[in-house]
Amino acid sequence: MNNVLSFIGIGQKANIIKAGEYKSLEAIKFNKAYLIVLAEDASENTKKKFEKASLKNKTEIIMYGNKNILGNALGKEFISVFVVTDKKFSDTLKEKM
Repeated sequence: MNNVLSFIGIGQKANIIKAGEYKSLEAIKFNKAYLIVLAEDASENTKKKFEKASLKNKTEIIMYGNKNILGNALGKEFISVFVVTDKKFSDTLKEKM
């Protein structure tokens, strides 16, 4: 798990991860997201919102960790969702998960 979290942190530093609901939905809307990562303890409303966006824009969605773990990996306190905007990085992240 630490390997995955370190990799997520690298993506954040490389600016290929958009964290939070607003930035994530914006990336999905403009077809820049290749992978959606949702915290397992995200609210039902957030899950439904991103499942709908995922179906509409044909973006894969993965449930991983909790809000605290994802937040710490991204240098924040809590994060429910983030998207990856680079195809190769998203493929590698999926393999690691």
